[in-house]
Amino acid sequence: MSEAPTIARPNTRVAFPLLAYAFAAIMLGTTMPTPMYALYGEQMNFQVFTTTIVYAAYAGGVLFALLAFGRWSDAIGRRPMLLAGVVAALISGAVFLAADSVPLLLVARMFSGLSAGIFTGTATAAIVEAAPPHWRSRAAAVATVANIGGLGAGPMVAGVLVEYAPHPLHLSFVVHLVLAVLAGAAVLLVPETSPRSGRIAVQRLSVPQQVRPVFILAGIAGFAGFAVTGLFAAVAPSFVVDVVGIDNHAVAGLIAGSVFAASALTQVVTNTMAPQRALAIGCAILVAGMVILAGGLQFSSLIGLIAAAVVSGAGQGMSFSRGLAAISEGCPAERRAEVNSTYFVIGYVAISVPVVGVGLAAQQWGLRAAGVSFAVGVAVLAAICLAAILVRERRPAA
Repeated sequence: MSEAPTIARPNTRVAFPLLAYAFAAIMLGTTMPTPMYALYGEQMNFQVFTTTIVYAAYAGGVLFALLAFGRWSDAIGRRPMLLAGVVAALISGAVFLAADSVPLLLVARMFSGLSAGIFTGTATAAIVEAAPPHWRSRAAAVATVANIGGLGAGPMVAGVLVEYAPHPLHLSFVVHLVLAVLAGAAVLLVPETSPRSGRIAVQRLSVPQQVRPVFILAGIAGFAGFAVTGLFAAVAPSFVVDVVGIDNHAVAGLIAGSVFAASALTQVVTNTMAPQRALAIGCAILVAGMVILAGGLQFSSLIGLIAAAVVSGAGQGMSFSRGLAAISEGCPAERRAEVNSTYFVIGYVAISVPVVGVGLAAQQWGLRAAGVSFAVGVAVLAAICLAAILVRERRPAA
């Protein structure tokens, strides 16, 4: 009697691109709602402040996933956690399709955040582990492009569909559900890449004494940069419609996506730059981006908003990636996971809290004044970080 044929699992050469696709597809869905916020506001009769609350629910989901499940993939494997992230993305898309109230939007965004939080650490680790030998040195960069590239593609794709295709509040999520199902199939096809420790634990947050000076500087720069991406992802459509006076969702999606595209490209290009120097340059670019943003809002300039998105995205990408590298250089290997998690918690707090503040300010002063005030605040924060880095570098060596 002949033996049943065995099904060979794909080798890492196939697993590597499949995991990168899954990462990009899931992250794409997390930013798809951006061009729709104005339509949701019209349909459900809410203003910019409610938009920022809905967006902040996403950051809350990410933070919960990072803290609660951040170390689970080491214990039970990458594939089970990635599949859980896919399920969260599918739930988010399904709730968005049925959403006819703000509470449902909050639920949809929370599950979207859960999917992003699970994928951010787990998919990055899986891609690095699955990389063929000749791609090993570039695997982290591939994961970055998949992550940030997906975030950038989301509002661009959705903006075009909302503006030029039928069913503006539904078609984008149908597309994402299809992409997410394919992502789940990709995850099922790849082999497990983690040795699996079997010990489930909640992610601890701490910063060792020896790395705290660098961490503080990188944390300030990271806070400023993440706050900017949160602003464009949540409020860019309102800037385009209410400040510039252009009612085109594709344009709003382009502006929001430009921040992430510029960030991804800059992270890849500056991957080998000295971390301290890159952190300083990134802060300087962030200051320039905020000056352009304030000018664009003050003069109702679409070109100004696009330029601000690109310049600010470049500054965010450089300060974020090289700031994280600076932290890793001085951090003990056994403490790196908790330090990185602490850094990401700062980033996702920055994505949500300042944006909600912009929503509150918009109710009191108007959207233009709120946006300009935000730009000034972030510019001051980045300038303080830049000054501190320069002072630190000029001190004579001990």
